[in-house]
Amino acid sequence: MGLLTTQGSPMAWEQSKAYCDHVRKHGIKQFLAIYERLKDRTKDVLLWGDEVEYVLVKFDDKDKHVVLSLRAKELLDELMKEEHEHPDTVRMLWRPEYARYMLEATPGFPYGGTLRDFVRVEPNMRLRRKTVEALLGEGESIMSLTSYPRLGAGRFLAADPATGRVPEPYGPAARSLFVPDECINQHPRFPTLTQNIRTRRGSRVAINMPVFRDRDTRRPFVETFANDDGEARAHALPDHIYMDCMCFGMGCCCLQMTFQACNIREARYMYDQLATVAPIVLALSAAAPVFRGLLADVDCRWNVISGSVDDRTEEERGLAPLDKSRYQINKSRYDSIDSYLSTDRNNYAARYNDLDLVFDADVKRELQENGIDQLLAQHVAHLFIRDPLVIFDKRLDLDDAHESDHFENIQSTNWQTVRFKPPPPDSDIGWRVEFRSTEVQLTDFENAAFVVFIALLTRVILSFNLNLYVPISKVDENMQTAHRRDAVRQELFYFRSELSDDPSSLPAACSANVRACASASRCDGPAGARGAGCAEELASQYEPMSVDTIINGKSGVFPGLAPLMHAYLDTMNVDVETRCQFNRYLQLIQDRAAGKLLTTAAWMRQFVQQHPKYQNDSVVSEEINYDLMKACDAIGKGERHEPTLLGSNRVEK
Repeated sequence: MGLLTTQGSPMAWEQSKAYCDHVRKHGIKQFLAIYERLKDRTKDVLLWGDEVEYVLVKFDDKDKHVVLSLRAKELLDELMKEEHEHPDTVRMLWRPEYARYMLEATPGFPYGGTLRDFVRVEPNMRLRRKTVEALLGEGESIMSLTSYPRLGAGRFLAADPATGRVPEPYGPAARSLFVPDECINQHPRFPTLTQNIRTRRGSRVAINMPVFRDRDTRRPFVETFANDDGEARAHALPDHIYMDCMCFGMGCCCLQMTFQACNIREARYMYDQLATVAPIVLALSAAAPVFRGLLADVDCRWNVISGSVDDRTEEERGLAPLDKSRYQINKSRYDSIDSYLSTDRNNYAARYNDLDLVFDADVKRELQENGIDQLLAQHVAHLFIRDPLVIFDKRLDLDDAHESDHFENIQSTNWQTVRFKPPPPDSDIGWRVEFRSTEVQLTDFENAAFVVFIALLTRVILSFNLNLYVPISKVDENMQTAHRRDAVRQELFYFRSELSDDPSSLPAACSANVRACASASRCDGPAGARGAGCAEELASQYEPMSVDTIINGKSGVFPGLAPLMHAYLDTMNVDVETRCQFNRYLQLIQDRAAGKLLTTAAWMRQFVQQHPKYQNDSVVSEEINYDLMKACDAIGKGERHEPTLLGSNRVEK
């Protein structure tokens, strides 16, 4: 997660804000140095990998209680030994995350471009899980769990191994009413990041997720908070679950994938196309229906994280006239993307950039004067409206030609659904795209299925030259739609109905269901200066679709992404065993999309509501949470089979 330097000390906000312009200025110089050196680099091969995040829990089976374990650092010291002792043959890499109960793992080396590489994902994930399990103490378990249901509610933490005491809330970094600072990773970056977000904002963060209104849920649902200094009373909304610190968001787990492109042009094209798919995958992977011990009327984590790092001032949020702030900014720095990047395909990206993008005009001008095209220049200039949140005092004066810390300081704290990643200086790594919206699943099989699905989709997009553009504003709407309860079965998403400029480029089995895209357009030019009829033209190229139609297709209407993947595999020389594994993964995604299988969120919600101790009041008690976590743990280990989640697929123990 971001930059983890050991050089110097992180500055508190009052000290670091004097250096924000310095970081921005040199961050742009660092980006320009990378661009100038590597803009023409090409012929990089496909390299890709996944990143899985886990939580550590500890069960007390006698008292039927479960808590989060703060032993991640202790385990990491052991887990990282293989990397240090055998760097050329390491099988997995382990990294710290925001919370002391979290671990992050990736494969030891990137996967390659052969189809056999795709089926190496699940065995490597199983190896990671087994490796941690061998180090756990009595009652401890590791779980790939998106959001711990009772974080911030009652007894949810084990004793701190450093003190032997259970920590109390309201520490100096977060000042949370619910979550102790001891939950935060002890590397200086993390508590400083937490405190600087709060200080810059001028108050604690305020996260409000709608509560699920069951038969006996209080109406209105209004909470009172012990030790409230007035902020909770002012910021907590009726009929919502109120949360007040970064840990509620950055303490969630996710599943991410990164893909190296052939060159910068391909990376920009892939970035755009994957951005349109991100909300669909968020709905398919939904796995977070409970926050602070209460059933929510949403199924996903994304908006919780977005609120947890929202450092915007009142002026930037539009709650006060601009005075000390430079911009009014319509989103948190953790959100969906705001503009497309590709200059390919008859200027499609510019046509569909329909948001009034806020950017630093001076940064954009400097970039364009140094040869950066308008779309990429405004993308970077938009990132750079943000302040750097953590600056280390010994990392101010850097060699801009060979270092990128200042650029990454801002780039890496713009947490968006997809991320365009320039190569690190002086490395053999190419231009990359990171896909970030997927919620982590309970089993390695499900996580591997989502990773393979997205990895295979990138091959289909590039091989069939797909066009998935819809207006950016519709991508934003889709992200909010994806949060809704059971969105994968109940909601419609804006998706492009015209998948190709040339239907003949698609497999014969699919091309009959595809309308051609118009090449001439009335929508060229900036968003505010487009030809008459532009809105009607764009609207004719996309329509509301169910996730079932988007993934599985509809005869005579839309080909579906999964049939395109099968058609792609039909063109490849795939051995029977590998193809069968692909089919298992794709079938899981297809059955989820069709509503034949439940999302993790829907299954968890059903588990809670059918629990004999549930009072139909939206409350997930300690006992219900214990039983839910025991069930999730058993599913993840392959000790419990849930056909409603996995179909006939059984998890290897």
